[in-house]
Amino acid sequence: MPKLQPVLVVEHEAQCPPGWMGDWLSEADCQLDVRRPYLGDPLPADLTEHASMVVLGGSMDAYADADHPWLTGVKSLVRSAVEDSTPTLGICLGLQLITVGLGGEVYRNPHGQQIGVLPVEWLPAADDDPLFASLTGLRGAVQWNDDVVRTLPARSVVLAETARAEVQAVAFAPHMWGVQWHPELGEEIVAQWADDDRDAVWERGVDVDEYVAEVAAAHDELQGWRALATRFAELSRGTAGST
Repeated sequence: MPKLQPVLVVEHEAQCPPGWMGDWLSEADCQLDVRRPYLGDPLPADLTEHASMVVLGGSMDAYADADHPWLTGVKSLVRSAVEDSTPTLGICLGLQLITVGLGGEVYRNPHGQQIGVLPVEWLPAADDDPLFASLTGLRGAVQWNDDVVRTLPARSVVLAETARAEVQAVAFAPHMWGVQWHPELGEEIVAQWADDDRDAVWERGVDVDEYVAEVAAAHDELQGWRALATRFAELSRGTAGST
């Protein structure tokens, strides 16, 4: 059998690793090629040597190319992935980079920061989506973000949104998706974020210790997002059946 190509994983900072998603993809027999451009790792010019791409989250915003020059390269890879039909998943900042890379807009959420284990509100379009159709029974997800989508690129389909119509999941193209939540996060990573951002979050009226406890209490429920990694691995290998 030919050797399967690896999944390109773009990590923007050490505090935002692949986490559970990395573990689950590896358990689904995906080889991960984790690139850390903030440490000097080059991004590939295209995705011809990769089966798929996962773009992780980060504390910078989607327009911070001047301070984080690799973001321009990520947006270019997003456009290549559309042209080549390479399966791609963006997580939080990753969703926002896809949005901007394809001509949409993101902005600071006028309703304030989203933080907590919050419900995913699926829309009917998710029932027919090749990645999410079998996952709409999953509801709770870890949120930690300041920015949200303002304008989606053309031909995008919203798959989930909050009661205030904040985008939660999008199909940007037949093989490209983004989620605003963090399926990769468990209490260990969230606890580190809470320590790093404690003062700023307190100013917003959030008790970070309660948040970490909330994530820990939802551990078993959050493990359900393993199914997202499993399905994405199938699509990466081209072995996904009909939903």
